[in-house]
Amino acid sequence: MRSLRSFVLLFVSGLLPALFMQCGSKNDPPQEMGYTHADSVTEVFLMLQDSLHDTWSTMVSDDNEKIKAMKSLVHEMKIGTQFTPEKLSALEERIDQLVKIRYTPKTMSNTDVVEEYDFASNSLVTELVSMAESLSSFSYNTTIQKLVEQIRSADMRVENYRADYDSIAAAYNRFIEKHVTSIKEVTENDTVVKKALFSAE
Repeated sequence: MRSLRSFVLLFVSGLLPALFMQCGSKNDPPQEMGYTHADSVTEVFLMLQDSLHDTWSTMVSDDNEKIKAMKSLVHEMKIGTQFTPEKLSALEERIDQLVKIRYTPKTMSNTDVVEEYDFASNSLVTELVSMAESLSSFSYNTTIQKLVEQIRSADMRVENYRADYDSIAAAYNRFIEKHVTSIKEVTENDTVVKKALFSAE
């Protein structure tokens, strides 16, 4: 995944201008090369779209694993009697709600949507970890210890995944801004829209 992103960014920032120069060269007309300016725009446009999709999918998959670990942790805590069934059931409902309120590439343009999800997720992580560590069995229950570590690690990776996505989205936005006319000529969709970023530019 990281190598694909690096390749795309390198291609957009360095190799693409050279390719366009070749396409426009008087000595090498596009029809003789069999590779036109439109071809190069299409290739990079599709490459950026694929990279955005892959980066987003990886981020969501990791978030799903964190949610799965949260549910497993609640299940483990049900085995004991330290917390009431009502308390643990309420936690399960809040965990299930996370997937329903999670942002998408479209809804994340509304910062309130992202903030709402982050608040709900962070609150659950803090509460669940605190409850798990307060268990009398925590010091010797390796299953619970591993789940806590898994949740913490996944939570710490969130910003890295968002930075990865933003780097590709920013490159995508710069590319379509520069080549919007050419992109519209080679795509079925007349509307080419910039991607929202997690960080403000």
